[in-house]
Amino acid sequence: MDHKVVVENLVKIFGKNPSRGVELLQQGVAKDEILSSAKLTIGVADVSFHVDAGEIFVVMGLSGSGKSTLLRCLNRLHEPTAGKIVIDGEDITAMTRPALREFRRTKIGMVFQNFALYPNRTILDNVAFGLEIRGVEKDARQKIAQETIELVGLDGWENQYPSELSGGMQQRVGLARALALDPDILLMDEPFSALDPLIRKEMQEELLRLQEKMNKTIIFITHDLDEALSLGDRIAIMKDGWVVQLGTAEEILNNPEDEYVVKFTEDVDRSKILIAESVMHKPLAVALLEKDGVNVILRKIDKHGLSSILVVDGTHRVVGGLHPEDLVRAKKEGLSIKDIPVHEVSQTLLSTPLRSLLEMSSDTAFPLAVVDEDQKLVGVIARSHMLAALARRGVI
Repeated sequence: MDHKVVVENLVKIFGKNPSRGVELLQQGVAKDEILSSAKLTIGVADVSFHVDAGEIFVVMGLSGSGKSTLLRCLNRLHEPTAGKIVIDGEDITAMTRPALREFRRTKIGMVFQNFALYPNRTILDNVAFGLEIRGVEKDARQKIAQETIELVGLDGWENQYPSELSGGMQQRVGLARALALDPDILLMDEPFSALDPLIRKEMQEELLRLQEKMNKTIIFITHDLDEALSLGDRIAIMKDGWVVQLGTAEEILNNPEDEYVVKFTEDVDRSKILIAESVMHKPLAVALLEKDGVNVILRKIDKHGLSSILVVDGTHRVVGGLHPEDLVRAKKEGLSIKDIPVHEVSQTLLSTPLRSLLEMSSDTAFPLAVVDEDQKLVGVIARSHMLAALARRGVI
């Protein structure tokens, strides 16, 4: 598979004679020692990763970890000291200045923490600014800007000025300005960190909503783990310029690489992150609607000690569930399986968060049926399975 962005052995060192810093890094000298002995500051240390088209790739870490420096290397706002950055097959570290300018204008959009809006321009003109620089004719650029303003939920505010908007609305303008250029890749440097918590949550949800429509490749910087877990398809955790762990939220929470990652993740609400696929069990037995009779189903229930059983059709799609007492009564009365009421069963997808599963299971006597994209049964989740998963991770 061809990746959208490939970063190979990227190094960024600040100070005179940075190549000396590269040598010291290769020798395994620590960041603090390089600073004290060579007066060189390590921003990014031998980082490699890839990002696929349409992925939200989150880079997170504490202040000074190198995450923002890494982002600025991706469009050469910081010149990399060593390594390669390949985007759509082009090595941007080898680009000439004119080629780099064109690349920035057409391929990449940036959204910053501080909004960077022009106070003397209307919202419409702020959003259209990049198109103006690109040389797009006025009517055309204002049409695109208006459409983008509507996309981010600011319809009706186009003639206002930034000072008349709240912080969250201003950040929507910054996002709209980047989207108006229709870039393949969005670089987002802690864009929501200056916002109040509730507005920040709204903006995270807005970004996910827009991503469903636009399917951009997004590289998102944050120092907030909850934000990273909420947004990221994959997450890279940085410390002292290095990537110390890279993986999905599930992988990072379940298998932290070291104590640094453990401390980062210890206060996370696992019920937001764990998903159906990670807590489900394979069905011990199911009732086949078009084949099994009362006695066969009762035998399955008895053999596996089940308190209920799911019913599936010939394509393994869930039809409902049966209670043992209904089956026993049917046997006594000489009824067939077709005479027994099949109860409705809640179904969920593999990716459903555990918190939602707990709510779904609160008022049902049947396990939840986990189905794939074709609606076929792949697993079951009893409430005890969820509680056990939380207990294993120290949540309860």
